[in-house]
Amino acid sequence: MISPSIALSLPRPRRGVAEFLLVGGLTPLLFVFSWLLRGALGLDDAELAVGFTFFYGAHLLNDPHFAVSYLLFYEDVRARVFGDVFSRGQRMRYLGAGFLVPAVLLAWAGQALVTGSAFSFGLLIQLMFLLVGWHYVKQGFGVLLVLGARRGVRFTARERTAVLAHALFGWLYAWANPYDPGRSLEEKGVPYATFAHPRWLEPLALTLLLLSVPPLLWALRDKRRLTTPLTGFLCSVWAWSIFSALDPLVRYAIPALHSLQYLYFVWLLKGAEAREREQEPWFETAAPARLLRLALGALVLGWLLFHGLPDWLDGGRPGPLGPTPWFAALYAFVNIHHYFMDSVLWRRENPRTRYLQSTARELP
Repeated sequence: MISPSIALSLPRPRRGVAEFLLVGGLTPLLFVFSWLLRGALGLDDAELAVGFTFFYGAHLLNDPHFAVSYLLFYEDVRARVFGDVFSRGQRMRYLGAGFLVPAVLLAWAGQALVTGSAFSFGLLIQLMFLLVGWHYVKQGFGVLLVLGARRGVRFTARERTAVLAHALFGWLYAWANPYDPGRSLEEKGVPYATFAHPRWLEPLALTLLLLSVPPLLWALRDKRRLTTPLTGFLCSVWAWSIFSALDPLVRYAIPALHSLQYLYFVWLLKGAEAREREQEPWFETAAPARLLRLALGALVLGWLLFHGLPDWLDGGRPGPLGPTPWFAALYAFVNIHHYFMDSVLWRRENPRTRYLQSTARELP
C-alpha cells in the first residue's frame, strides 16, 4: 500500500463515467452505433469504413497494448532476477515467463520458418487463438476484483472461485462454439488447418457455463458499487468472447476495446507510481513526462514489432508459407508471450500492484 502521508498528497485522476467507458462501457454503445451505421450506409460500406478505421487504429491501441507489457515486464530486470524485489515463487514465474517461454516460442517459430512447415505454424497459431480467450476473461476477472477492491468491495476465496469458474467456462464455450470439424484457414497470409473438435465438447462447455451462473450470482449477492467493475467483467466474458461474432462491425472493435481496458490499468499503475516518484525523497521526473515517455516507447516498439521488423524480414518475397511468414510468426509470438507476461505482471505477489490498491468508494 502507498503510505497514508504519500497517498493523501498524490492527486487522484478523475474517474467515474470515463472509467466506465474505458473498461467496457463503450461496448453496448458500439452495438447501437453499428445498427445506426448499417442502416445509413448498408452493411458492405459500413464494414469497409469500420474495418479501415480499426485496422489503422491498431497503431494507437492494439500494438502499444502488446508493446507496453514488454516495457513493464523487463523494467529493472536485473533486480527482479537477482535481487530481493520478488519472492522466490514470483521470481520463478518471472524467469519462466520472461526467458523460458520466449526461448520455446523462438525455437518453435524458427523451426516452422526454416523448414517451411505449415503444420508447425498451424499449431502455433491455434495455440494463440486458444489462449486469447483465456487472456480476455482473466483480464475481465482482474477488472472486477481490482476495481471492486478500489471501491471497498472484497471477495472471499469461495466467491473468487465462483467468479473465476464462470470466466473460464465462458472461455471454454467461446472456443468450442461453433463446432469445428477441421477447416483450412489463413492467418496473416499463412495457410493452416485446424484440429477437429469432438462433437461432445460444445454441449459440455455450454452445460458447464450455465451451471456456473448460479454460483456467480451467489458471489455477487450482497455486493454494491460494482456497476463499472461488473460491466468490465461481463463484457470481457460475454461480449468479447462468447458472442464476439454477434455483430459484424463490433467484431472489428473488440481487440481495441480489450486494449483500451488494458491500457487504462497501465495508466492507473504507472500514473500512481510516477506521482509517488516525483515526491520526496526521489524528486524524479514529473509524472506527465514519465507517462509520455512510456506512451511513446509503447508506440515505437509496437510499430517495430508488428510493422517495421516483419516488413523488413518478409521483404515481399512469397514462399511456401505465403508472402508474410515473419509477420505471422512475430504476431503469434508476441500474442502468446504477452499472455504469459501478464500472468506475472498483474499478480498480487508483484510489489508494484500496490499502486492499484488505493480506494475510491464514491465511484459506481
